[in-house]
Amino acid sequence: MQEIGRGACCLLLCVAFTQTAMGADLLQYYGQAISNDATFASGRAKLEAAREKIPQGRSLLLPQITLGASDTYNSTTIVQPPYQTFALSYPSRGFNLQLTQPLFRWSNFEQFEQSKLQVALAEAQFVQAQEDLIVRVAQAYFDVLQAQDNIAFLGAQKAAISEQLASAERNFEVGTSTITDTREAQSRYDLAISQEIAATSDLEVKEAALELIIGRHPGSLAPLRKGVSLSGPEPASIEPWIEASESQNPVVIQSEASYQIAQRQIEVNRAGYYPTVDLVASRQFNRSPTSIVPPEVGTTSTNAIGVQLSVPIFSGGYTSSTVREAIALEDKAASDLEASRRTAALNVRQSFVGVVSGLSQIKALEAAALSSESSLESNKLGYKLGVRINIDVLNAQQQVFSTQRDLAKARYDTLMNSLKLKSAAGTLKEEDLQLMNALLEH
Repeated sequence: MQEIGRGACCLLLCVAFTQTAMGADLLQYYGQAISNDATFASGRAKLEAAREKIPQGRSLLLPQITLGASDTYNSTTIVQPPYQTFALSYPSRGFNLQLTQPLFRWSNFEQFEQSKLQVALAEAQFVQAQEDLIVRVAQAYFDVLQAQDNIAFLGAQKAAISEQLASAERNFEVGTSTITDTREAQSRYDLAISQEIAATSDLEVKEAALELIIGRHPGSLAPLRKGVSLSGPEPASIEPWIEASESQNPVVIQSEASYQIAQRQIEVNRAGYYPTVDLVASRQFNRSPTSIVPPEVGTTSTNAIGVQLSVPIFSGGYTSSTVREAIALEDKAASDLEASRRTAALNVRQSFVGVVSGLSQIKALEAAALSSESSLESNKLGYKLGVRINIDVLNAQQQVFSTQRDLAKARYDTLMNSLKLKSAAGTLKEEDLQLMNALLEH
């Protein structure tokens, strides 16, 4: 965990440099999220609290020292035959200092071992929180970029439709086209305005999601470089990723720790059958009357040391019931562990396929983008020559912008799947975010 702390400090220094020299980018927003995200702060506080489990467990093996004191006022009435009555009032004071050192308490030892596992569980939960923060920041960041891209594409599409609408109106006025062309272009223009309004609202929602993580309204975001080239997963085979997920995935590690804690709990509960042995040393001091008639006050001082044995005989079936309960919970923990391994492997498969298919989709969409632009130019030329109608040009324009939008989305989805792949394998680090940040325009 110290390495994580040092890494966070280095990252914040990098963020400071980025903020000054390059403007807002993914790394800067991640640095803000480390400081301001409430979910991550909760996980960090949970880890700090869990680390106290070890000293608490160790305390069960160490001596327990107690000091007791009393100061009592006594009032006594004594009647002696034939008719003598004595009324006495006197104080009595004392203190008791006792030390108890457990010599054999099996449950205490097992609870101490449990405390170590509870800290390991909390550390795995914090690693998961850190990986989750990386994924959430990147997802929110790219969602904003995608929303901005949609607005830009719709704005360009609206401008292109506007030009086509003006051309259709001019042609209708001179009688070279029908009113249908004008109405079709007007319909597409009105639809583009509606889509642009929806896209603007979507951008506000995406910015609010990013604000929730970083603690302030986001400013400008550095976009992906034009024509950026994305690489495939390394290693290129899925088997090593699955093997890594079954041992390094934070959820799997948590399930393993929970399973070991459940095993220890069986021994803790079985300790209810075992005797306990304690070393007990005490010192007592009392000041009180040694006789009533005649009244005399004396002091008593007692030192004692010995071994105390306690053997449980019968607890009403409570111990046997808790043992059966712990065994059932161990079975549950074992099933949860197997389920977490299978889920981690499934997540790896989904993300791996997402990266591989995403790269293929990007390549296909890049080719489709070139083809759609060529088709648009051909339709524009055909419209001028009278061999194409207005609807052909509008359809070609829509195809160009929808292809560009799908291409941008495919890039963002592929980047996110690469992060999710490493997260599922349990290998996602801050350095991966820094590498992704290098793909942005600065």
